[in-house]
Amino acid sequence: MKLQGALYPWRFRIVLALLALMVGALSWRIVDLQVIDQGFLKNQGDARSVRHIPIPAHRGLITDRHGEPLAVSTPVTTLWGNPRELQAARARWPELAEALGQDAGVLQQRLNDQSEREFIYLVRGLTPEQGQRVLDLSIPGVYSQEEFRRFYPAGEVAAQIVGFTDIDDRGREGLELAYDEWLAGVPGKRQVLKDRRGRLIKDVQVTKNAKAGKALALSIDLRLQYLAHSELRKVVQEYGAKAASLVMVDVNTGEVLAMANQPTYNPNNRRNLQPSAMRNRALIDVFEPGSTVKPFSIAAALGTGKYQPESVINTLPGWMRIGRYTIRDVSRGGMLNLTGILMKSSNVGISKIALDIGPEPVHQIMHQAGFGQPTGLGFPGERVGSLPNHRKWRDAETASLAYGYGLSVTAAQLAHAYAVLGNEGTNIPMSLLRLDRPQEGVQVMDKEISKTVLRMLQSVVEEEGGGGARAKVPGYHVGGKSGTAKKTSGTGGYTQSAYRAFFAGVAPVSNPRIAIVVVVDEPSEGGYFGGLVAAPVFGKVAARALRLMNVAPDNLPPPAEVQTAEAVKTKGGRI
Repeated sequence: MKLQGALYPWRFRIVLALLALMVGALSWRIVDLQVIDQGFLKNQGDARSVRHIPIPAHRGLITDRHGEPLAVSTPVTTLWGNPRELQAARARWPELAEALGQDAGVLQQRLNDQSEREFIYLVRGLTPEQGQRVLDLSIPGVYSQEEFRRFYPAGEVAAQIVGFTDIDDRGREGLELAYDEWLAGVPGKRQVLKDRRGRLIKDVQVTKNAKAGKALALSIDLRLQYLAHSELRKVVQEYGAKAASLVMVDVNTGEVLAMANQPTYNPNNRRNLQPSAMRNRALIDVFEPGSTVKPFSIAAALGTGKYQPESVINTLPGWMRIGRYTIRDVSRGGMLNLTGILMKSSNVGISKIALDIGPEPVHQIMHQAGFGQPTGLGFPGERVGSLPNHRKWRDAETASLAYGYGLSVTAAQLAHAYAVLGNEGTNIPMSLLRLDRPQEGVQVMDKEISKTVLRMLQSVVEEEGGGGARAKVPGYHVGGKSGTAKKTSGTGGYTQSAYRAFFAGVAPVSNPRIAIVVVVDEPSEGGYFGGLVAAPVFGKVAARALRLMNVAPDNLPPPAEVQTAEAVKTKGGRI
């Protein structure tokens, strides 16, 4: 009986051939890997030992317009641990917890819960000295990495403009968020050798250098920002106000020189941070501006040619009815010219003018001054407000628009509008960044009309009975307008006891340099009128700002009067 293989000898030969082919393929692969293609095994080996770790990028510096730092990045040490390795050093956990300043029980629970992981953060943001003290304990499984932490030298003074970054150094509020890509930079890479446990053996080389973020120079003048911050804090405390804002704009360039808010917060310590304190109210809170828009209604009337500064309006008996609405004046004015209407802040007078010229001129000039439009500052969360444009205007809507109700603005928009008045009717875009050269503006108001309105506003401040006497600045002619507006309620009407106090003005009148708006929200102690609460803040801030900016005084007594006064004093001294 023959064997099966003897009956089919070709099968045996096929098997032998296949085995020979397999041996040949393996031999060729061995030769290929060991002799020809050596890079493959080298790369595989490197993949198990060579690592690329990121090099953090230095975030760009934020400064004020004079180079004073507002946000800087400092190196910090972050400690991380490998829970698998730390399991072998359980006896040293209490020592580690004490060095980290953490509760031993809490740390033990974390390490037990995450014992299968190979990476957890132990603590972040230590100073290099603090981190080195922990590393010097040589506890297995504890490692470090370099990071950067943001520090804000101005603290709460500029917090709501600059904003802050999170623990990963990403912008989260303010200009830190708006310009995050500009400031962030590009991380680099470092090639290192690590063992199978992830421990560093050798720092090989830097394969890609980190690219630092770009610097950002703001238009803010830190000296003026401190001044505004200080005066707002005082007025909030004195009058028991809920909040306050101040915006100062360079009339000629549109740059924001100061933007302060109360309440505020310290971005370097945000443990007890209240969300409401983070809000940049000057750009986010909208309100009805009240009497501060009356100068623009006067400008609209002058622009029609139907009215002149000496035109007289009968405001008696101090009230008027439009349908079911009654418009009242705070003070009884009588026969008032246009300057008198602003001085007495007559709602009746400005309403009669608006009803005579129609709503279109008033709406147009307010629109051209920037109401109801974005400022172009690019600030996160900025509100635009509203400027209604009805298809058919009712008389009540026309009158209320003329004296500052029925529209909503931000403090920044109002400051921008007054800068238009101060810049001879030229609308220049606002900027929170320092400008090397002024931006192009658009003429939106006749130059002579803007100058005439400024002279009227000067009378409001400097003449008796004008309502703005507390805004006077020694040595300078200033012009401005106070305002007081009831706050809206949640039901759509107005509250009976909650007000906002305003003052908006320009200084100096002869050669305007700055426009300032002050808003005080819900003053509750000692009064609530804009001329009483907000005007003094304007006066104090403007006085020091003009001197810091080296603006020449335009309201000094003539030299002859000064000499006569000195002579009388000297003569009296001799007697």
